[in-house]
Amino acid sequence: MFQISYIPAFKDNYIWVLQRGQEAFVVDPGEAAPVQAYLAAAQLRLAGILVTHHHADHQGGVAELAAYWSCPVFAPADESITGASQHLRGGETIDVLGVPVSVLAIPGHTRGHLGYLAPTALFCGDTLFGAGCGRLFEGTPQQMHAALACIAALPAETRIYCAHEYTQMNLPFALTVEPGNPAILARLARVDVRRQAGLPTVPLDLAEELATNPFLRCDQPAVIAAARAHGAASADPVEVFAALRAWRNVFA
Repeated sequence: MFQISYIPAFKDNYIWVLQRGQEAFVVDPGEAAPVQAYLAAAQLRLAGILVTHHHADHQGGVAELAAYWSCPVFAPADESITGASQHLRGGETIDVLGVPVSVLAIPGHTRGHLGYLAPTALFCGDTLFGAGCGRLFEGTPQQMHAALACIAALPAETRIYCAHEYTQMNLPFALTVEPGNPAILARLARVDVRRQAGLPTVPLDLAEELATNPFLRCDQPAVIAAARAHGAASADPVEVFAALRAWRNVFA
């Protein structure tokens, strides 16, 4: 397995670095300069780029990096990614530094959003966040619910490498949905300590997400009741998810 580290970018983005020996892949390089600086400092050669979706903060540095390093760029086939050379739709297995990585189709945030699943590690872009999920810019509630169900079905020990530091921001909503969930209260306390110390909350533990993330808990009675109080027409999980996502969009 490769070593995983991160490069901070913009306000709250993480560009993930996968390293084995003196070669590296990066995931979602929204800007090139911090990646180039990191590679130079660590004396690494960029061997490839993984892109989850087309938003600028995930692909803005791709063209420059790919041109400089002459490396392959793996990206969604159904989205416009400048510099993409390997077009994927989900279901493929690719080689990343000698490690087999499964490509997952997890649309909802965007229409062609991909996830990259290595042994025990998922790079999920903007599909799942700490205690939250991505907005539905192009996809449907059905698509996003299915994408989250795909992630939820992974082994509970899977580590989730999402692209933004949103956990502290998302937990108050999770607590509002399930005020009686002690796991959320405990997580909020731990996250506050980490953020006060300037430490990241990512990677995430899938087991903890299953216990505290309302968007992965649409079959739980308390979550269903909260969603019904905010517009869900029934207890159907997709209806519950859609109501939660709409509520989260306006939650202060």
